[in-house]
Amino acid sequence: MAGQEQRRRRHRVVLFPLPFQGHVTPMLQLAALLHSRGLAVTVLHTAFNAPDPARHPELAFVPIHEALPDEVTCPGADIARQLLALNTACEAPFRDALASLLLLRGRRGQDQDQGSVACAVVDGQCYAAVDAAAQLGVPVLALRTDSAATFRTMLAFPRLRDAGYEMLDELVPDLEPLRVRDLIRVDGSDADALCGFIARVAGAVRSSASGVVVNTFEGIEAPELAKIRRELSLPVFAVGPLHLMSRAPAEQTTLRAPDGGCLAWLDTRPPRSVLYVSLGSVATVGHAAFEEMAWGLAGSGVPFLWVVRPGLVAGGEEEAPPPLPDGFSEEIKNRGKIVTWAPQREVLAHAAIGAFWTHCGWNSTLESVCEGVPMLVQPCFADQTVNARYVTHVWGVGMEVGEVIERGIVAEAVAKVMVGEEGARMRERAHRLKMEASAATSLSIDSLIHYISSLPTAN
Repeated sequence: MAGQEQRRRRHRVVLFPLPFQGHVTPMLQLAALLHSRGLAVTVLHTAFNAPDPARHPELAFVPIHEALPDEVTCPGADIARQLLALNTACEAPFRDALASLLLLRGRRGQDQDQGSVACAVVDGQCYAAVDAAAQLGVPVLALRTDSAATFRTMLAFPRLRDAGYEMLDELVPDLEPLRVRDLIRVDGSDADALCGFIARVAGAVRSSASGVVVNTFEGIEAPELAKIRRELSLPVFAVGPLHLMSRAPAEQTTLRAPDGGCLAWLDTRPPRSVLYVSLGSVATVGHAAFEEMAWGLAGSGVPFLWVVRPGLVAGGEEEAPPPLPDGFSEEIKNRGKIVTWAPQREVLAHAAIGAFWTHCGWNSTLESVCEGVPMLVQPCFADQTVNARYVTHVWGVGMEVGEVIERGIVAEAVAKVMVGEEGARMRERAHRLKMEASAATSLSIDSLIHYISSLPTAN
């Protein structure tokens, strides 16, 4: 066994995350998992939203020294254009940094026996880096931090673009149960830029990737994974749920400091009595929708923990959370708890949590599934509509808040998911999914490790 680990240490994996919270977190979870299995790991990263190396002493971190235009770092930027500009700006710095690793067996501060580069694992949205790694002769695996279902819609994009669907409620052939309205979208974003981005992502996987790594598990997405394997004829490793598999502490991977005091507040609440509300680290809502959310929560009569982070309201202050509506704090008194960020995994695992009002980002969806918590879904953009449709119509563990965020509708939806019969049925199905997530084996990770270990090193 020691000899096997020693041989693995001669294989180094180079990782490159997209520099946003929902992408950095699973990439670092994968990094911890690969290292725990005996592989040397180097993380190339941008200065923008850089991870903290002090939290990961077992990993090597190398900045790529990129120069990002304002449209990448500016809050409220068009997301499609932001991702296109990020790819363009990072392509050459990433290539140079990876080329340097290929030339040097060791770097200052690294042991010489840390191993030679066997492959790169690049966030699948970083299509330029996927292509650059392949051009350098490095086998590259695309990490999908979204669901297998979402990735299938990206692969199907050329067909969907040419089909010219017009009816929003029409089911998309071969992508059921998705309707046209559930396909990836970014409201307000440049449509041509979004189409160009998706086409580049799918094209890079088809032309340059040696395989795909997906943060999911067979028990929840086996049909989608099987279809991806047939379509790409590439190795596809379902390595999730990564936050369960890696066991990396949540505080190691977050870019925001959570308010741990909310856990003590939850300790004072009865089991399954509290609604947890969080729309993630990037999604925004309009000012009117924010006020309707607030008064809907107040009118529901249900205790709640609400993450109101800076930048949550579109066009609002980016450095401070939006102000609560006049009279709201007095109305909820001790029934509601407001924080700017929460230790989400610990919150969802807390006995007091009865349901999760979520934007349906994939990390949040997986974390809720793994804790058996039913969901109230309010997808905002990108893959969230795909995830929400699967939550509500495939797995049956959630219900929609409603297309229009209005206080009366909100209060009714909250009551249904928390105390209604429909909520109880969703909770039973969520518990079954939790058992499947807990039973997810390490076989796919073992296959991934074997695959990487079998590769000849590139230097």
